[in-house]
Amino acid sequence: MCGVLFRVVVMKVVVRVKLLPTPAQAAALEATLRACNRAAEHVSRFAYESGVKDRNQLQKAVYTDIKDVFSLSAQPAVRVVKKVVDAYAALSAQMEGGLLGRPAPKRYRKATGHPIGFRPQAAQPFDDRCLSWQTDARTVSIWTVDGRMRGVRYTGQAGQLKALAEYRKGESDLVQRGGKWYLLATCEIPEPEVAEPVDFIGVDRGITNLATTSDGANYQGRRLGRYRRWQARKRAELQRKNTRSATRRAARRSRKEQRHATHANHKISKEIVSVAQRTGRGIAVEELDGIRDRVRLRRDQRGTLSSWPFHQLGQHLAYKAKRVGVAFIEVDAAYTSQRCPRCGHTERANRPTRDHFSCRQCGLAGPADHVAGINVRNRARSAWVLVTAPVPNTA
Repeated sequence: MCGVLFRVVVMKVVVRVKLLPTPAQAAALEATLRACNRAAEHVSRFAYESGVKDRNQLQKAVYTDIKDVFSLSAQPAVRVVKKVVDAYAALSAQMEGGLLGRPAPKRYRKATGHPIGFRPQAAQPFDDRCLSWQTDARTVSIWTVDGRMRGVRYTGQAGQLKALAEYRKGESDLVQRGGKWYLLATCEIPEPEVAEPVDFIGVDRGITNLATTSDGANYQGRRLGRYRRWQARKRAELQRKNTRSATRRAARRSRKEQRHATHANHKISKEIVSVAQRTGRGIAVEELDGIRDRVRLRRDQRGTLSSWPFHQLGQHLAYKAKRVGVAFIEVDAAYTSQRCPRCGHTERANRPTRDHFSCRQCGLAGPADHVAGINVRNRARSAWVLVTAPVPNTA
């Protein structure tokens, strides 16, 4: 008798819960983070100077020092070494992928010319030996330099707490942000089966309009664009001052701008996926890989296109759709804003202005981004048939 193995596909989701420590507990958590990151700095310097990046060899070389000098227990010391090894592995991957440029430029030298540093309050991973969850009581027990600390309360959104109780697996990261404490836990949630869509919602992405759907829903980018231009002016002012304080403030402004754009993309993607789920349809977007190589831009447009979060919106749509079993597909982006969805006539003159579409052959007219969304939807209908078609048996 032979058994049949079924592979359950899971997706990893990071759940963030907020800790509610007492003042004494908060002080112990802060002391723990600082001790772990001082130890990580020590391990990083040793790894950089000795060239030892293998986890087992590095752990043998520094394990005793970590425990004796920094007063860490056995398992936290192991996690510190693992954190350093992972940091150097990430740096190596960036170098191999060309993300740091050629070896000569300043950016490359700045990243590789010294040991990797760890901020005093950088996140610290804890495994199940260092941190245990009591999901019914909504408390955690966590190792600190002052001893095992039990009964630390936490809170979070209902959906996140449910996922945490049912699907948590692996490490959890202790994080301090803005004086508040958080735990980031990894949950492996089974992927729901993708439902066969009755149709598709085509989504056209842009700058003036962040997203326009084939249903006619329009998410304008003017407000976000004004905000980004204002932030760019402020950063330019700080850069002209050319001081360390101005550089730090410019970096904070850049991170704030990124969070603002991410929040906008989350809101847009959440609404589109909700409509698709409610109506039983899938979601289709343009495939934008290589768009910077295909599109010729004026000098004043290059910075906007390079920094605009097109790809992030597509990522948000993809993973939100996957979580609820909504079909998601990318289609060819060529001429979606110049092709007439009624007669198929395609030419540049069909789009006389950025906002307006008017077919030179059949006279169909309307908002250009809406027409592009309809073309994306139509291409998705054909592409989905090819994706889901059974593979012919040639045996």
